[in-house]
Amino acid sequence: MNKRVTIEIPDDLYRVISRYGDLHGLDPDDYATMALQRHLEDLQDIAAAEAAMKGIQSGEDRVVSSKEFWHGMDD
Repeated sequence: MNKRVTIEIPDDLYRVISRYGDLHGLDPDDYATMALQRHLEDLQDIAAAEAAMKGIQSGEDRVVSSKEFWHGMDD
């Protein structure tokens, strides 16, 4: 089930959302939803990358070369 969220945005931001929505064949609501979803996915990717970097920096994880990674895979 979908939920409705109402927000107030500046006129210039609404015009940008409407313009890009038109370019993609979407109404402003659908384009804003898509943009928000993409932004949240980007934040999740950033959090995963930061967690991976923390593991490498702490020594919990390590980086291997491609040669080391593929070694023995073709056996």
